[in-house]
Amino acid sequence: MTVDGASPDGNSPDGTPFDSDVWAGVRDVSPLLLGIAPFALVAGIAAVNAGLGLAEAVGMSVIVFAGASQLAAIELIGANAPLAVVIGTAVVINVRMVMYSASIAPHFADYGRKLRAGLAYVLTDQAYALSVAEFEANPERSRWRYYVGAAAALWVVWQVGTVVGVVVGAGVPDAWGLTFAVPLVFLALLVPAMKDRPTTAAGVGGGAIAVAAAGLPLNLGLLVGAVSGIVVGLLTEVFGE
Repeated sequence: MTVDGASPDGNSPDGTPFDSDVWAGVRDVSPLLLGIAPFALVAGIAAVNAGLGLAEAVGMSVIVFAGASQLAAIELIGANAPLAVVIGTAVVINVRMVMYSASIAPHFADYGRKLRAGLAYVLTDQAYALSVAEFEANPERSRWRYYVGAAAALWVVWQVGTVVGVVVGAGVPDAWGLTFAVPLVFLALLVPAMKDRPTTAAGVGGGAIAVAAAGLPLNLGLLVGAVSGIVVGLLTEVFGE
């Protein structure tokens, strides 16, 4: 038996091939891809509007691979914001990845460093949420294969969507309402995650403060909302005990 609950002959304990674990990840993430595709298009279009070329936009998408922080950074670049503000905003928005990593790391603890580094690169909100839920529901699942199935599908759709967005540029009519897909994707992940008082307080508080601070310059409202949500959640957990 291997570290992820799979047998040496290439099958899971129930006799199903490893490929079934990969495809299970792809299957489970497929509904979310309907929201990721227009999200990626928006990122590509925003990059063009900010003055980035194809190589720059795609390079940023491949290296950063973080939708919310990419959009925030692109918007700030287009507004000629200071580099420190651009980097600081992107870092704060992605702080949640540290928490995701700490949460999912025990599931990958027995894997080699190179494999874990590759898994870390494709960590996203969607891959994390789906994988953690699946690992709890089906302990016999090949963990890294399921995760790769979900994460790789997201990566491919994001990169293709970004390229298409850059190529079509501003030719997409505003009436299509592609930007509306962005909050819908995150709402689909946020609502199921609000399982207790701290997470609910963090989501509601952070969202309300971000909306209230939307008028701040240099897109700092998003930064303020993200930090405030973390603080509200922590305070609720500490004082709620």
